Amino acid sequence: MKLNELRDKDGATHSKKRLGRGIGSGSGKTAGRGVKGQKARSGVAINGFEGGQMPLYRRLPKRGFNNIFAKSFATVSLARIQTAIDAKKLDAKETITADVLVKAGVIRRVKDGVRLLSDGELKSKVSFDIAGASKAAIEKVEKAGGSVKVPVKAAEAE
Repeated sequence: MKLNELRDKDGATHSKKRLGRGIGSGSGKTAGRGVKGQKARSGVAINGFEGGQMPLYRRLPKRGFNNIFAKSFATVSLARIQTAIDAKKLDAKETITADVLVKAGVIRRVKDGVRLLSDGELKSKVSFDIAGASKAAIEKVEKAGGSVKVPVKAAEAE
């Protein structure tokens, strides 16, 4: 088989319905839209309209809110850090920062900073300089002989 012989299976694609091409086509004149009215015109979007009945989105109570100041952290577990150290992607001797984690491929993007979580165990002595860490994660890192440097505000939010 060659590249020029590749094709979809029979029936996998359908040809587009050609609207408004004469009365003999079966979908000419009004092109399947019926007669007159708002929905026969172009540019109609009546999403959520229920024919005058109170729409569902207005019948249900309002709940919660979206905090526009909320920070979105990239989370990293201790197990993930240890795996990266074992795979020689991270050097345990140098300080681990957000940029180092991105270069090593441990996280994809920094977002508003990196937050360390306590899942798994850490065997290596590692020092971190990151945006946040859980109390349990800090305890585990210090137990392994390492250190965690976190900005003051992030530590107070614990």
